[in-house]
Parts: sequence; structure tokens; C-alpha cells
Amino acid sequence: MDRRPGLSIRLRLTFSYAGFLMVAGVLLLAVVWVFLLRYVPDGPITGPGPFIPNRGDLVRAFAPAAGWALLVLLAFGLAGGWFLAGRMLAPLTRITAATRKAAAGSLSHRIELEGRNDEFRELADSFDTMLAQLESHVEEQRRFAANASHELRTPLTITQALLEVARDDPDRNVDVLIERLHAVNARAVELTEALLTMSRADAGSFPREAVDLSLVAEEAAEMLQPLADTNGVTIRMRAEPSTVVGSNALLLQLTTNLLHNAIVHNVPSGGVVDVGTRVEGASAVLEIENTGEALSPALVATLTEPFRRGAARVRTDVGGVGLGLAIADRIVRAHGGTLALRSREGGGLMVTVRLPARTRAEA
Repeated sequence: MDRRPGLSIRLRLTFSYAGFLMVAGVLLLAVVWVFLLRYVPDGPITGPGPFIPNRGDLVRAFAPAAGWALLVLLAFGLAGGWFLAGRMLAPLTRITAATRKAAAGSLSHRIELEGRNDEFRELADSFDTMLAQLESHVEEQRRFAANASHELRTPLTITQALLEVARDDPDRNVDVLIERLHAVNARAVELTEALLTMSRADAGSFPREAVDLSLVAEEAAEMLQPLADTNGVTIRMRAEPSTVVGSNALLLQLTTNLLHNAIVHNVPSGGVVDVGTRVEGASAVLEIENTGEALSPALVATLTEPFRRGAARVRTDVGGVGLGLAIADRIVRAHGGTLALRSREGGGLMVTVRLPARTRAEA
């Protein structure tokens, strides 16, 4: 937005300091006049002894000295005000420079303002925190965009290859081609929907209402029971009422993703998935624990990254695009909660989701 040029803050502060000093000097001279000079007679003062000056004599002698004093006071006020304003605004200059660097794309710069805690220090620390979060989000988005581009390119490349082979094959089987194209297209659609869900969770643009996690967990378990039966997995519920404020659709997506992940990453047959909800203090807790292959802590720490898969068999035997836990993590953060993963003794994974429980004021 275009603005008219104006005086700098430092110059305005300088004028303010100097003006205040001049006002103080004038007031001091007024005090001298009110409490001293007005009591001196204005006419000639006669009496024995040496010459006694009257009010006019004192004013003529005092006025030039007072004028010079005011001029010196003005010069001192301007010089001192300029110096003090510069010292006071030095942190603001550093913050402005950091803002310009950030606007130019350098998010790694930090102000790191030293000194005691004051308004400028709080502003600088808040700005550093904002820069750190922006840098983290931008880096995450870049990594996510690169991964998403790679993943979306795969089904398109497969589709193109299938079509080229079919075009050059006079004995092509159209039904087989259609089935393969349908499978590839379904994966592309699934990936696109997953990306949209993650974007929706990141933006936080969803209606909020009271949601009972126990009911959501039961609905997700009922929905995925056929998949569990197919994989020989037993789902055990121990759900207690635990109400949060959020999106019922996104929380159902969260629970479904976690439960689906627990089922498909279980042992080939006879595995168990334990699903539980409860309230702990000010938090509503959702826990999903599954048996399965042993997972190293290093692998567990990366499972919430986009397009990471916990086991190689999931790439071929079970459909998925590697976004289940990443979406779950985004949904939890959009609801102000935390998601923790840890490997289970004897193999498998334990997922703990903590969300702010609904308070009485929100009821």
C-alpha cells in the first residue's frame, strides 16, 4: 500500500525529547518569574547603600541569559534525544532487518536479541519462534510436495505404459487392460483424497462440535471388522466415554487410519488390536495397540512422515499410499493434541492420541 513519506520514528522521538526538555525549561523560568521576580518592585528602588536593581533591571539582565540557556537546552535536547532514540530503537532496527530477510525468503535467520526481558525482547523472541515454525512448515511442505509429486507421477506413468503397450499389441485383452487401469486410477484417487484431507486438517477449516471418542472408535471398529476378519485379526474394545470438541468426520478419519494401520501391519494371522478410550485429567486419550513385526525406534520416529510405510509387505499385499499416519498426525495437531508412537515389546506398535477434553464451559 502506497503511503506518503513521513518523519522517522527516531526523528519524532528526538523532537519529542527536545520539546519536553524545552517545556520543562520554560516552566522553570515561569516558576522563577511567578515566585521571585513578581515580588520585586517595578519602579526605582531608593535607599541608603549601593544601587538596588528593580524588576526591569533584573528582567533585562536575566532575559538574555535565559534565552541562551534555552538555546543550549534545545541543542542538548536534540542531540541527547537523537542518541537516546537510537539506543532505544536499536532492537527494532534488528527486528526490521530480520523481517526483510524473512520476506526475501531467508527463514533461517534469527534475531537472538540479548539483554533483559522487555517489550522488544518479547517481540524478538516471538518473531524468532514464528520464523522457526515457518521454516519448519515450509521445509515440511517442500518435502511433502516432492514426495507427493513422485507418488502421483507413478500411477500416471503406469497408465501411460499400459496404454502404449495396449496400442502396440494387436491381441490385447481389453478386459484385463480395464481392470489394470481401474486399479491404477483407484490408487491415484485415494492418494488425491488423502492429500486433500491433509490440506483440510492443516488449514483448520472445519466445523467443531462435541465428539465422543468412544463412539468414534466403535464406529471405526465396526467399519473395519471385515478387513480384520480377512486378516485373521481380533479387535478388542475397552472404550470409556471421552468427549472432545472437534470435527466428527476428521476424528473418525483419524481413528480409522490408526485402526487400519494396526490391522494391516499385524502378524499374518491370529493378531490382536486393542482399542481404548479414556479421560486423563484435562485430556481425552485414544490408544490403539497392535501385535506385529518388531519395529526399531528409528523407524517408529519416521512413521508420521508422508509416504512412509512400516513394512515392505504393505507395499504389495495391502493397498495404501503411505499417508495414514501422516494424516492422523495432522488431524491431531489441528485439534490441539499430540500423537505419540512407540514400539511394543514383542513386536507391534502402540499409538497414543491425547486431545483436549471438553470442559464444562464448552458443554
